[in-house]
Amino acid sequence: MAVLNIRLDDRVRDRLKEMADDEGLTLSEFVRDLLMEVVVPVYEEDEGRRSEEPAPESMRIMDRQVLSLLHRILARVLPKDANDVDGDPEYQLMRAQILESGFTGEYSYEVAGFRTELSRRDCRRVVDILQMFRMLTYSIAHLAKVGTPVDGELARALEFQGFDFDDSLEGHMADYVEFQMREPERWTELRDQVARADGGNSHWPMLDTYLRMLAEFRRIMDGRERRGGLDRHDYLLSAEELQHIRDARVHPSRRSED
Repeated sequence: MAVLNIRLDDRVRDRLKEMADDEGLTLSEFVRDLLMEVVVPVYEEDEGRRSEEPAPESMRIMDRQVLSLLHRILARVLPKDANDVDGDPEYQLMRAQILESGFTGEYSYEVAGFRTELSRRDCRRVVDILQMFRMLTYSIAHLAKVGTPVDGELARALEFQGFDFDDSLEGHMADYVEFQMREPERWTELRDQVARADGGNSHWPMLDTYLRMLAEFRRIMDGRERRGGLDRHDYLLSAEELQHIRDARVHPSRRSED
C-alpha cells in the first residue's frame, strides 16, 4: 500500500484529529476516507448512473404487514375512477397482494419513484456552495457600494450557475437547491442567478468547479483573524480574493494555458 506524506499546519492537524475522534476513527483512516471521496465516484458508472432506489430483495414481515394495510386503506378511500399517482382501488389491492404473497420480484412497485438518498455530505456541500455564492454576491455588491466595482466578466464568473440536470448526482443536488428555496424569504440574493441559469440547470457538470472554488474560499476564510467567531462583515471579500476564487474555476491542468 502506498504511503503519502502531507505537511499541514498544527491547527489543521489537531482539528482533523478531533473530527476523526468524533467518528471513532484513527487520523489515518479519517484522512484516507476523505481522499477516497475525491477519487471514488459516488455512483457506479456501469450501472447507468441509476437515480432510483433498487427494489429490495427482501422485506421484514412487519414492514410487509404495515405497507399492505396502507394499500388496503387506500383501496377503500380512493374513488373507483381515480387516476392520479395513487392509481385506482384495484391497483392498491394488487400492491397489497404482492406484499402479502411475498412476490419479491414485484417489490419494485414499492420503491418506484423513490430516489437514491442524497447523502448528508452532499446536502452539506449544496448548502456550503450556496453560502459561498451568497458571500460572493454580498462582496461584489459591497465593492460597488464603496466605489470600487469589479468588472462585469468577474461578476458573471462568480454567479451561481446551477447544476447539471442530466447528471444523476447534480440533478439531485439541483432538486435540493429548489427545496432550499421553497420559502420566498430564503436565499433571496441568489434567486435571480438561478433564474438566469435556466431555472438552475447549468447544462454542464459544475460540481467539480464549485468544489475548487469552495476550497479556495475556505482557504481565504481560514486565514481571517478569529475574534471569538466571524461576523457577517468578516466574510466580505476583496477584489483580489474574488479573483483568486474566480481563478479556481479553471482546472489546475489547464491554468498554464490561460
